[in-house]
Amino acid sequence: ESQVERVLNVAKLDKDKLVLNKEKVNIQEILVQLCENFALIEKQEGASIQLEIGEGSHEITADPVHITNVIHNLTDNAIKYSKKNPRILISTSVNKEGIDIHFKDEGIGIKKEHLKSIFDKFYRVPTGNIHDVKGFGLGLYYVKLIVESHNGSIEVNSQFGKGSIFTIKLPSS
Repeated sequence: ESQVERVLNVAKLDKDKLVLNKEKVNIQEILVQLCENFALIEKQEGASIQLEIGEGSHEITADPVHITNVIHNLTDNAIKYSKKNPRILISTSVNKEGIDIHFKDEGIGIKKEHLKSIFDKFYRVPTGNIHDVKGFGLGLYYVKLIVESHNGSIEVNSQFGKGSIFTIKLPSS
């Protein structure tokens, strides 16, 4: 029941109706907390999450709940779409425009023909008759909606069978 409610809430999210409660947020603190939260998963699933924080201020003006959800969603996807013993690298770089956050995995990757659609609402990459990863096709739609609502952007580079790198670019305060 709660899952259905969550799906409906995300599905009806619209850029024009989205209310953001922006405040000063330190991306570095969110990432460190994320790694601590995922420590249990790392032990259970044999995953490893490495964090490389670039130099410079990681403070931006953002909605802390939504930005944290975006970071968790991309990390969770990196784990879900990896093979056994996932190895995830999350790194940041600060430049004059803002902060870039990179989520690199060595997972299953995405075929080129699907890359243009992965941020569409309800889109799921076809996997034939294999349904080992559950979902509704709303996670990346939500990620893109939130990032763009913060005047940022998201891009993906992927090699099928080798992994993906999702990069979020968020403007500085």
